[in-house]
Amino acid sequence: MKKALKLFGILMLGLLVVAGCGNEKKEESSTAKKRPEELTLYIVRHGKTMLNTTDRVQGWSDAVLTKAGEDAVTAAGVGLKDIDFQNAYSSDSGRAIQTANLIVKENKKSSDLKVITDERLREFNFGTYEGDLNYTMWQDIADDQGVTLEEFLKNMTPESFANSVAKLDAKNVEEAKVNWPAEDYKTITTRLQAGLEDIVEKEMKNEGSGNVLIASHGLSISALLATLFDDYKIPEGGLKNASVCTVKYKDGKYTLDKVNDLSYVEAGQK
Repeated sequence: MKKALKLFGILMLGLLVVAGCGNEKKEESSTAKKRPEELTLYIVRHGKTMLNTTDRVQGWSDAVLTKAGEDAVTAAGVGLKDIDFQNAYSSDSGRAIQTANLIVKENKKSSDLKVITDERLREFNFGTYEGDLNYTMWQDIADDQGVTLEEFLKNMTPESFANSVAKLDAKNVEEAKVNWPAEDYKTITTRLQAGLEDIVEKEMKNEGSGNVLIASHGLSISALLATLFDDYKIPEGGLKNASVCTVKYKDGKYTLDKVNDLSYVEAGQK
């Protein structure tokens, strides 16, 4: 009888242990489900191009990266090599695609990713100013705003810049018979925000927390950041080629982490 009671006690103890483990696993599972998910977006400006070198307006028009541009982007890729990217996106402009592919190529954990292109991530469309000298476009805007060129460049915002170009370009469109007139700020930011929101929604739904690479363009990145963050200001001289802006997304909110970050390029050059 004593042996039977002892055996019964051992069995009951075992059942309690198993039940406890089960409850512990359920608690761990519940905790894991409740754990907030965060997405980190690494938004990279493309490397320096031939049109950048000649100081030409480069919006929807395109040019390949220079050797120096390739080297800087490759260095950025080396600096980012340990970031586990779950996906890589770029605008459908060749310079952005080339930039994204060079970064992915250097990545230890994501080198097999195929870059996904999205035309909504393009640079501003400058209409009849495409391919012209930047100086010509800037001076025309300054004259239209009634300020000096220096004042315009110092106080430029993506919104005033885009709307001024669209206004001036409208006078030239009919004469030049341009099929794609310059975009105003609302048009630009509407497509940029839609593109970003689709990326975030897709990544959060399919992967959850993680890192995403996005290759885009200087003014477009600044316009996007300006729509997300009221206190954003374009860095003096604009975003540098191959620079990285990091944005975090969590609980439906965006947080700006770093802007115009060249540390990845510098790390890759060492």
